[in-house]
Amino acid sequence: MSTMQKSDAASFAVAATRSTPAHMMGTYARADLVFERGEGAWLYTVDGRKFLDFGSGIAVNSLGHANPKLVAALHEQAQKLWHVSNVYRIGEGESLADKLCALTFADRVFFTNSGAEALECAIKTARKYHHASGHPERYRLITFEGAFHGRTLATIAAGGQAKYLEGFGPAMPGFDQVPVGDRKALEAAIGPETAGILVEPIQGEGGVRSISNEDLRYFREICDKNGLLLVLDEVQTGVGRTGKLFAHEWAGIAPDIMAVAKGIGGGFPVGACLATEEAAKGMVPGTHGSTYGGNPLAMAVAGAVIDEVGTPEFLARVREVSRDLNQRLAELKASHPDIVEDIRGSGLLIGIKCKVPNTEFVAAGREAGILTVGAGDNVVRLLPPLNIGETEIREAYERLDKACAALEKKLGAA
Repeated sequence: MSTMQKSDAASFAVAATRSTPAHMMGTYARADLVFERGEGAWLYTVDGRKFLDFGSGIAVNSLGHANPKLVAALHEQAQKLWHVSNVYRIGEGESLADKLCALTFADRVFFTNSGAEALECAIKTARKYHHASGHPERYRLITFEGAFHGRTLATIAAGGQAKYLEGFGPAMPGFDQVPVGDRKALEAAIGPETAGILVEPIQGEGGVRSISNEDLRYFREICDKNGLLLVLDEVQTGVGRTGKLFAHEWAGIAPDIMAVAKGIGGGFPVGACLATEEAAKGMVPGTHGSTYGGNPLAMAVAGAVIDEVGTPEFLARVREVSRDLNQRLAELKASHPDIVEDIRGSGLLIGIKCKVPNTEFVAAGREAGILTVGAGDNVVRLLPPLNIGETEIREAYERLDKACAALEKKLGAA
């Protein structure tokens, strides 16, 4: 190890001992854990503790930590070419776009670095479509209460939640929120300025609340009837998370535009906006861009993820494992009725609706050695790697059972 590497390691060790970050902007309420390595579904802290990771970086590490195939893809590409910008053709990106279009409804792909950027591109694509079709007045998107589409000014406006909008000035115009499941409200919201409907098949941040397949099919019908675009946010539900490559496949429909991110990079920052040829017709040179989006490193890793996750065999295994995990969670609910109210979700996007504050459940889980993620509606999300097996399911049940028992003891002492 060089002198500089030793210095960097020493600096990291000192930083890891602080109770709070000294110079980081205070936008996160961080758990006091510092991880130094991961392997599969496990994470290891700098002080030697081991945790079962059922958060996966919030549905990002789709194939777990340090997956050999992803490491190999990154290492091979890193020795050749990292970045050239989209001023030039990028072969790795063209190859990945070919794979995605072969597996989905899409004809065109734009690569980004994140889910929020993918949503921004999706919103712009929908607006530009109508402009190119001779209807520039059609720019508004109907969205749904409880949604979360990202943290840019446009995407917090699309979500419409006051807690994300507060303090950032007037909300960006162009979005009309309606309640989930209220078809009369949806139809009343459609007007001469409406461009389309933007919806998550499952509201992840909103509490793992599923949009029914019937409603998804209805959205497709109402869009077709009114000349609107159906825009899906599959940032959290996509890339195998529900047991299909994309969640809308369960409803037997196809969108016009779709935003993807999180699991597609397996931990490397990658996002994508997919669209049909018709929906993408307004996205001509100069209308949109990204400096880092679609760089060779990202494309190589995402290509390896799709090669693994995009097979029928892999997706069948996700469905099988999710059934096993849900059976164990049903046992957890039956064993701890004062803690667990309900189990919801699809595939390996699972929500535990709590009878105690979900923050307490997450904390109790950490004490028991399992990492989970909070969500709206007092829900705790379980988002394990898609390639978990029987050992991880058994460990998850035992650690969640331990967490519930600790919470019951706390309730009894109150």
